[in-house]
Amino acid sequence: MMAGGEIERLIQLLAKLPGLGPRSARRAALAMLKRRDTVMLPLAEAMEAVAAAVLNCSVCGNLDTADPCALCRDSNRDQRIICVVEDVADLWALERSGAFRGRYHVLGGALSAFQGIGPDDLSIDALVARARDAAVSEIILALNATVEGQTTAHFIAEKLAKAGVVVTHLAHGVPMGGELDYLDDGTLTAALRARRAVA
Repeated sequence: MMAGGEIERLIQLLAKLPGLGPRSARRAALAMLKRRDTVMLPLAEAMEAVAAAVLNCSVCGNLDTADPCALCRDSNRDQRIICVVEDVADLWALERSGAFRGRYHVLGGALSAFQGIGPDDLSIDALVARARDAAVSEIILALNATVEGQTTAHFIAEKLAKAGVVVTHLAHGVPMGGELDYLDDGTLTAALRARRAVA
């Protein structure tokens, strides 16, 4: 142990965050300790405030300080289209792109027998209920291009078959600026299968 128990506990907690291993956590802890008044204490206050105020939207599952969330309350968004994502991080990524102006639905993960995640562990029933709304005409399955994501997409598509909505999914394949030599086999396969005529 290089430091007191409190510092070691801080390092261990930081190391649990995505992208931070033990070495990065030590550097982050040291940087905060060196700037206690300007970084560490304001960060601690912000974390406490967020922990007390943030909740899951009862409509879509997004994180916000109000329920329903700001996206669900926005009357300028297209109510006819619901984009289904696995996690809030996926929702935020789509929002950053500015490419989608409809509604969202956060599943809370993907089906995984290995991890013991079944249909009842995800908000699939709530999605089916939302899809039955007469105002909804399309459900976009924006799930990850993994085995779990695609299994989840197929399961949801079957559940929505009788809901009277069009079910679509994101295109998969070569990204803009991507070079074939650097792409993995799965991406290349998906790109070949999704090929279309040159306009």
